[in-house]
Amino acid sequence: MTSSFRCILLCMACLASGVASADATAPSHRIGLQVGPYVHHWDHESDHNDTPALFGLEYESPTRWNIGAAWFRNSFDQASEYYYAGRSWPIDAVSPNLYVKVTAGALLGYTGEYEDKIPLNRKGVALAVIPALGYRYDRYNAQVALLGTAGFMVTFGIDLGRW
Repeated sequence: MTSSFRCILLCMACLASGVASADATAPSHRIGLQVGPYVHHWDHESDHNDTPALFGLEYESPTRWNIGAAWFRNSFDQASEYYYAGRSWPIDAVSPNLYVKVTAGALLGYTGEYEDKIPLNRKGVALAVIPALGYRYDRYNAQVALLGTAGFMVTFGIDLGRW
């Protein structure tokens, strides 16, 4: 079994585990920390970095609008940043804990010989739109974010504060 397949199975098991309390899914102000330990590339090359070491902070309003910033190593091991705004929508028909999220913002860091690896990139600054599927359990969450035609990233998060 490949490591990417094991990672997907582990994430699916995490998403399927348990039902959170009503308070965990109730809209509130949230400040959260996200980490992204793994990226799967659809067309893997030997120079691709699969461990982005993503670290992000995000604020979510009671109306589910969010803003955030993330710092990571891109697929070519360059220091990169993503500053974004977006929104999430619960998928109540399946589970109140399941949600879809879309963010858009400035992606910085694809420079030099890798500048043409992402669309709309000019001198290391590009527009990015990232859809994700997530699951929230109490103050924890897991997400699978689609990275265009490059692949997907798995992230895990924790709410640092709610009010």
